[in-house]
Amino acid sequence: MADIKTEYLACPIRQVVSRFGDKWSLLVLFLLNRNEKGVMRFNEIRRFMTDCSQKMLSQTLKNLEQNHLVHREVYPEVPPRVEYSLTETGKSLMPSLTSLIEWGKEHFDDVVTKNIIMD
Repeated sequence: MADIKTEYLACPIRQVVSRFGDKWSLLVLFLLNRNEKGVMRFNEIRRFMTDCSQKMLSQTLKNLEQNHLVHREVYPEVPPRVEYSLTETGKSLMPSLTSLIEWGKEHFDDVVTKNIIMD
């Protein structure tokens, strides 16, 4: 196995963005942020992400929780109720994510539509 350069391990793009830069994580973060209550249950999130499998959504939420962007609250009820919300770290990411979304809307045709036409 090739040696990993030390500067790669300290690179914010590789080490931070890679933890939430996939398409599902960004969408979950966006949904939690725009929700009026600030909390959502699994099936509420799933309703907005019908193209994401249940297994993938579950893995995404676990990953976001492990990386301290999402808080998972389990209530001792029968059946158990589980709610997801943004942590303070997750909330601090939202201005940057919002800017990225606005950029995406502004440049959608340049980035997406023109590539579809060329393919």
